Amino acid sequence: QVQLVESGGGLVQAGGSLRLSCAVSGRIFSINAMGWYRQPPGKQRELVATITSGGSTSYAESVKGRFTISRDNAKNTVYLQMDSLKPEDTNVYYCNAIVIGQGIYWGQGTQVTVSS
Repeated sequence: QVQLVESGGGLVQAGGSLRLSCAVSGRIFSINAMGWYRQPPGKQRELVATITSGGSTSYAESVKGRFTISRDNAKNTVYLQMDSLKPEDTNVYYCNAIVIGQGIYWGQGTQVTVSS
């Protein structure tokens, strides 16, 4: 069974930084794209950033220049470095992974709170 375990969320003041991690475990042959999403209350889950197995990245306009996604393929882990955080970044952040031949998996979510 494939599991995604996130860590690194917490409370930070506006302008501060946090680094989220998401480790994928289980019977895995290969992971294609990995990504981070967030879900504002009452709204649909929205993309924050994605990264392919080859390292190509894409970002939501609202986080470009502030967030950086990266991955360690040897550790099956994806990271999200969040800098210059704003109160509007407050949310539950979810990671996902597209596991080749098995499907799309999601983490349980980690809370990020940015105080003004």
